[in-house]
Amino acid sequence: MSEWFALARSRAVIRRALGFAVVVGAILIAINHGPAILAGEVDASRVFQMGLTVLVPYMVSTLSSVQAMRELGARRDR
Repeated sequence: MSEWFALARSRAVIRRALGFAVVVGAILIAINHGPAILAGEVDASRVFQMGLTVLVPYMVSTLSSVQAMRELGARRDR
């Protein structure tokens, strides 16, 4: 488990995940909350939802990157 967290905290994984989170999160926020933003109907609840909207692609990218790195390492060890 500590190997997993070490990989997840690596600079390359964090940079990649942040990049995906910003791009994909912005697109999802525009799709899901765009009309409310344009109408000025943004409250604390919606801001929380937007934060989760950005967190999801960050986590998906992190999980995918770490798993790919672990599988690649396992192949090298064979």
